[in-house]
Amino acid sequence: MSGPSADKLDVILMKAGRMKIRYPAEVVADDGTVVTVRAPWAADGVRDFGFVRFEPGDVFTEHYWRDRWYAVKEVRTSTGALKGWYCDVTRPAVRDGATLTVEDLDLDLWCSADGGTIIRLDEDEFTESGLTERDPAAAAAALSALDELERLARGAGSLSPGPR
Repeated sequence: MSGPSADKLDVILMKAGRMKIRYPAEVVADDGTVVTVRAPWAADGVRDFGFVRFEPGDVFTEHYWRDRWYAVKEVRTSTGALKGWYCDVTRPAVRDGATLTVEDLDLDLWCSADGGTIIRLDEDEFTESGLTERDPAAAAAALSALDELERLARGAGSLSPGPR
């Protein structure tokens, strides 16, 4: 399974046992460890976080690992200008034919295009989720993943996937 592919699949983001969002994406590559897909902004309307706006026309190139507890999403405008990287802390991705499923563990990280703004997000939601009590090993893996993402962003000034 190496090299580019014109396959389509549905990305399914689960949260607390329920489907949060499902959207179609084009498979860019799948090397057996990392699945890379491209998709337009999948939500309705604009989502303004204050530090970045996601809006119709934005294009997300999303990297999902089968062996890491996070996904890295490169965000570009409709004209191709890089906005930055939005990272979700998730359980490792599972691809089953035409679906790619990930479980959102609440923690997120934003890294701006210039690497000057790096923000840890939703740590309060993570605490409130109860994961630490329900599944301490998963909670520890999630916190470690967020720390790794922040280290990568601060060290490289970007989160473009590549050999590590």
